[in-house]
Amino acid sequence: MSRRLNYRLLITATLIVASATVEIVRERRPSFLRPGLRLYAFVGNAGDGTVSVVDLIRVSKIATIAVGPTPSGLRAHPKFNQVWGVSTDGGYAFVIDSASGQILARIPVGQSPFALDFSPDGNRAYVAASGSATLVAIDCRTGQIVAHAHTGRRPWLARVTPDGKQIVVPNRDDSTVEIFDSATLAPLATVNVASRPEQVAILPDSSVAFITATGSNEVSAVDLKRRVLVANLQLTGAPAALLLKPDGGELYVTVPTSHGLEIINTWRTEIAESMVLGSAPAAGTMNPDASLVYVADTGANGVIPIAMETRTLLPQIPTGRNPGPCALDPGGDLLLVAGEDSGDLAIIRVRTQTLITIIPVGLRPSSLAIKLF
Repeated sequence: MSRRLNYRLLITATLIVASATVEIVRERRPSFLRPGLRLYAFVGNAGDGTVSVVDLIRVSKIATIAVGPTPSGLRAHPKFNQVWGVSTDGGYAFVIDSASGQILARIPVGQSPFALDFSPDGNRAYVAASGSATLVAIDCRTGQIVAHAHTGRRPWLARVTPDGKQIVVPNRDDSTVEIFDSATLAPLATVNVASRPEQVAILPDSSVAFITATGSNEVSAVDLKRRVLVANLQLTGAPAALLLKPDGGELYVTVPTSHGLEIINTWRTEIAESMVLGSAPAAGTMNPDASLVYVADTGANGVIPIAMETRTLLPQIPTGRNPGPCALDPGGDLLLVAGEDSGDLAIIRVRTQTLITIIPVGLRPSSLAIKLF
């Protein structure tokens, strides 16, 4: 009798655990995700030359891909089931098949690339090579380089205008911004900007580019129609990240040394206000309607949610040590934050503003992409 009772209890316990597991998976599944679709995070680990793949439904790491030295600038391709990135020390762009995790191509682009950008239609990728002072255009379907141009000294990255017509390249050592024709890479203009330009944000109508200048604690605004400098806006310290609202009306600039966030009114090209956030705010992201902005505080090992309509700081959410790259899934349900010193990925449920889990990924994760397919 006792054996039969134990057997029944075992079956009951198994059913309860299975049911609970199903409910947990359903709870973790983002609301927009239909059955059969996959949602993966790809994390570039600069310290060990790998990309870790995390299944965001099962909330577990499922693969580690050896891509080469110092992977950086991971981007989900807008049209193909691929994730692209660059190997800064290897001097090439790499292409990962999202489903299989296989490396489809390694494309030499020049010395010390840091990032890449896609054309709006996804047909081309653009890479500036800092060590070679070059800009290349890659056909995304064939993996072939189809255009090449020389730049100024130490180009930091290449950014495509939303209309797809121009490429904006900040040259860090020249303190200039170069503008190229996207089809041919023919140079169109060179504009002097503030010292040591790096990051670029471009308004949705492709009219103005805002460029951080770490050498002078400024943000430069460049008119892309007239191809002239509009203004250099003085900040309270060296700028880190640029976060542009989808409507282009406001630009948020994190300033770690002054513990704050500078808010630029892009239509007036002026600094509208400043906020004190925490210890050392750096990377960040925002939800689709820009009502919530999330800023990683590298000094406090957490991420700070900000309700932007009221400029209110919400309770900080813990992450791994030295949080860096941040990203939201396409539906805005999950917030991912890479801990660069702790080598992990924090997964946060946006609806409840709570930490779901922290997953070890690799050595010094420094770039992040999310792919839905």
